[in-house]
Amino acid sequence: MQDRLERQADTIEWVLATHRVQAQVAGGTVGPRLVRFYLCPAPGVRVSRLMALAEELALALDVSACRVTRQGGQLVLELPRADAPLVRLHTLNQLLDEVPRETALLGLDQEGRVLGVRLSSPDVVHILIAGTTGSGKTALLQALILSLAQHNPPAALQLVLIDPQGRGLGALEALPHVRNLATEHDESQAILAGLVVELEQRARRQVAYPRVIVAIDELADVLGPTADSIQESLTRLVSRGRGMGLHVVAATQKPTVAAVGSLVQANFPTRIVGRVASAADARVAAGRGGLGAESLLGRGDFLLVSGGQVVRFQGAYEDPAALREAAQRVTALEHSGSPAALGTGTTGLGQRVRQAVQHGWQIVK
Repeated sequence: MQDRLERQADTIEWVLATHRVQAQVAGGTVGPRLVRFYLCPAPGVRVSRLMALAEELALALDVSACRVTRQGGQLVLELPRADAPLVRLHTLNQLLDEVPRETALLGLDQEGRVLGVRLSSPDVVHILIAGTTGSGKTALLQALILSLAQHNPPAALQLVLIDPQGRGLGALEALPHVRNLATEHDESQAILAGLVVELEQRARRQVAYPRVIVAIDELADVLGPTADSIQESLTRLVSRGRGMGLHVVAATQKPTVAAVGSLVQANFPTRIVGRVASAADARVAAGRGGLGAESLLGRGDFLLVSGGQVVRFQGAYEDPAALREAAQRVTALEHSGSPAALGTGTTGLGQRVRQAVQHGWQIVK
């Protein structure tokens, strides 16, 4: 690994020198999905010149793509790892002693730290997950829901699952936290209308518990051209649910204004963006431009955009069989009256990544 990194650093400096750009590689980090080299340009070198050489650098390094970004006061060149391991949700659980209530685990950030979001934070509240087919958005939504169930009792947190395609969320139906699983339009319409009534009741009583998470696997399908009543219900939930303990976590592969309308623009303060088809889609999905989401690698490579922070991370994944097994385990622990215990055993991540994670984790809040 060390030899390969040294060769790559030499290649980077050679390509830059060939194009008369004076810059040196000053170290880097190896994350779960990406290798990051820190670049130190000489005085007077324009950042735009470095960024414009991304394709030449990718060709010389024999990788599918690379990205040069400015992160704070540092220039970073990001390359995909050829030997990237899967980030398993059960691995993240094994690496943590405790997960705060109402916090969902997302994956590993660029520094190899566990990344989570606290839904009850005023800067989070509702989450939009956007990405094309193959981006990993449904797998991330599944992991997010399961992690909430693993670390919150049903008395404190309940789940409403809406899955119009009938493929993504069924494996989690066995969780004791699940109130409803809707796959048909009429079911979804009735459930969301009922949640609006509950929202009004909570507002009158001034209560915010238990927390209710409304998880939608394909928002654009739910907000179809004939779904005016559903859009009205969802708009009321996302605009008024902040203080009443109702949170919407929605995934979509069509992050366009035509598909999701003004609902998304104003009411989802937290965005998780995977690979999308175009820079225009990336701008709608992230709520801002210039993040390069159209150049992400897919298969769990995401940007978290929340409260002014932008964090690139590798999303957690569990296959359908593991999801069902984990849901059954949570149910069995709930029925036995025992608190959900974190798993133990082999992590499946490399020792180097494990050691990096052990230094801590970050919660976006």
